[in-house]
Amino acid sequence: MIEQITEMFQHSFMIRAMIGGTLVSLCAALLGVSLVLKRYSMIGDGLSHVGFGALAVSTAMGASAPLEVAVPVVVIAAFLLLRISENSKIKGDAAIALISTSALAIGITVAQMSSGLNTDINSYLFGSIIAMSQRDVIFCSVLSVVILVLFVFFYNKIFAVTFDENFAKATGTKAGIFNMVIAILSALTVVVGMKMMGSMLISSLIIFPAIISMRICKRFKTVMITSAVVSIICFFVGLVISYLYGSPTGASIVIVNLCTLILFIIIERIKKVIIRK
Repeated sequence: MIEQITEMFQHSFMIRAMIGGTLVSLCAALLGVSLVLKRYSMIGDGLSHVGFGALAVSTAMGASAPLEVAVPVVVIAAFLLLRISENSKIKGDAAIALISTSALAIGITVAQMSSGLNTDINSYLFGSIIAMSQRDVIFCSVLSVVILVLFVFFYNKIFAVTFDENFAKATGTKAGIFNMVIAILSALTVVVGMKMMGSMLISSLIIFPAIISMRICKRFKTVMITSAVVSIICFFVGLVISYLYGSPTGASIVIVNLCTLILFIIIERIKKVIIRK
């Protein structure tokens, strides 16, 4: 197996997949902690559907770089999701469902009515990390670095609005602005991750590592670091399994995350039984 893994990295497409996937996993894990704690975890799923709709329409219109076209669309959708949720009678999950299902329906309709789009659209719907071109990797890498730099720069404010938004407001923090920062960074993460995981699975990359890390860590910074480590390890294991057995990459990564979560739940329960004795 070691020889096969070594052989895996002799292929340029696997090196591209590893670079792009590691950066996306890191971004998703860090933002996932804030999204789960703020109960915004499904925003990733909603924005991924918006991204799919944008990609379908831009591909049908012959855009040479559909991922770049999707970025402003998904960012605008993130802004609208927060505005609708905060300032109207349509709240939280209802706002996400309203925007995401509409975008998904538009994307599917465009894909069905346009000839020659099935292959491209399927790669965005279900993910195709090994099909990432050099251009895709460069785009994803640059955007990932931007996300990480902004996250580190606004770390203290993100921490404040994540744990106690009312207290943050009382201390003069403009919570609405930093909620928007979280939403926009999440939107960018969804876009860069769609090529790897597909719009149907990208939210799992945001949710699973955060939930896993919260079962073993209590401090915010420790949770984030653990989430990042878990996310990258699960990505690597899923990528190797996909290469060795020919399984879908995105689905393999999700299954590895699921197995890791189940393992941590079992360990946690065993510890509780031992402590009681």
